[in-house]
Amino acid sequence: MTEERIEQCKRCVMDTSDKQITFNSEGICNHCIEFDAITSLRWFPNEQGTSKLNIAVEKIKAEGKGKDYDCIIGLSGGIDSSFLAVKLKDYGLRPLVVHVDAGWNSELAVYNIEQVVKYCDFDLHTHVMDWEEIKNLQVAYLKSGVANQDVVQDHAYFSSLYHFAVKNGIKTVISGGNISTEAIFPKSWHHSAMDARNIHAINKKFSSSSLKSYKTINILQYYLFYPYMYKMKTLRPLNFMEYNKDEAMRFLIDEVGYKEYGRKHGESIFTKFFQNYYLPEKFGYDKRKPHLASLINTGQMSREEALIELSKPLYEAKELEDDIEYVAKKLELDVSELMLYINSPGNDYSTYKNWDTTYNFLKKIQIKMEKILGKEIKNYA
Repeated sequence: MTEERIEQCKRCVMDTSDKQITFNSEGICNHCIEFDAITSLRWFPNEQGTSKLNIAVEKIKAEGKGKDYDCIIGLSGGIDSSFLAVKLKDYGLRPLVVHVDAGWNSELAVYNIEQVVKYCDFDLHTHVMDWEEIKNLQVAYLKSGVANQDVVQDHAYFSSLYHFAVKNGIKTVISGGNISTEAIFPKSWHHSAMDARNIHAINKKFSSSSLKSYKTINILQYYLFYPYMYKMKTLRPLNFMEYNKDEAMRFLIDEVGYKEYGRKHGESIFTKFFQNYYLPEKFGYDKRKPHLASLINTGQMSREEALIELSKPLYEAKELEDDIEYVAKKLELDVSELMLYINSPGNDYSTYKNWDTTYNFLKKIQIKMEKILGKEIKNYA
């Protein structure tokens, strides 16, 4: 049996581990082409961005006048959300800071969150998820064999944030999502963490436990109620400023007392394990590739530097052994059982009931309305 040949983009480092990747006659991938034609037009690391952000901030302050908070932000303890919290302080915003503890925080993450909140003098609300429900749902996801094992944490994060926003009368959600480091991500590698129908289907098939305190957001809430009826909007300030992750890290360390994790997503033990072992081992997905491809396209790294980074091991042997034992023990699995789930064939999310039919129907309505109105309709700003 011949080994499949990997073809790699001549400009970035994305390759045919993304089954939907295409290349033009010059060997440039569709991700780079899309960045030039579409994504870069939504990125403003310049004076224009500063002006746009100032206008957005003044509007948020006006809408929040007389309220305890004028916006809401989720704080994971990662670099993006931590640096963003500091920028909100600089802009004089009054966010309600929410941290969702789904049971996988590293001790360093807790420390960093405390340092950031103390530096900014913000109110922090920590929402501790029911561990039994998280554990059972996480095991159900492992049994399902889908690629995005982080849905369990990600959906809890966003649903908690949106529920808190509504409860506190907050209209603006501040997001650390950014083009600077996340411009590229292959659609074939994941499915939306907001698909509650998929979550319930997987839980029903592989777990005997119901989701009682784990509150989900359904597609009508997410795509219709929150943006159009409640008038909620999402602002990504990092897209309107120069954002360099290394410089942000140095600032957080020097000024805030932040401590470095040593590797990407070190704030969540499960996310580190999932991205650096589960995905490469089970699906052949190395999430460093889209991250490095983003840095190349945004001018923060050369292709040669990215290739050197990719040559480094995802895990050191002892650290991997420790994390496998830790994850298995926390999920109350034998190591052999955990490895069985990892080594078994993977399944596409579409194997289970999902929101695709409803989503496609809503998108068709959106496109028709855009033609009638003659302008783009956005769910969130």
